Amino acid sequence: MNTTQIINSCPTTTAQFEKEGGFLVDVREKEEVDKLSFDVKNILHIPLTEFEERYAEIPKDQSIVMVCRSGVRSLEAAYYLSNKGYKEVKNLEGGIIKWESKGFPVKGDLAEVNSTGSGCYN
Repeated sequence: MNTTQIINSCPTTTAQFEKEGGFLVDVREKEEVDKLSFDVKNILHIPLTEFEERYAEIPKDQSIVMVCRSGVRSLEAAYYLSNKGYKEVKNLEGGIIKWESKGFPVKGDLAEVNSTGSGCYN
């Protein structure tokens, strides 16, 4: 059993991390990303529904920050990676909702961060 704790990264720290060349992995579904996305260069999109099949696309030798709408699905993916031997995995606290509320760049429909959907996908 893995007892690793995933560290939450605030939007400010995450933005600086990305600006310095670190990259983000967005686990939201394609439809969500099409409506509203992080406006950053270093981002990889792997929907949580495809994560088990595609996680190996994420380099093990780099630090990464997992992101989603609110921070719940990305935390799940971060624990998954940790259990697969990834060492430098953090989670964006509050997801794109908090990212946008702090004034960091996004592209698309801002109504998406204010919608009442749970962001849960089974």
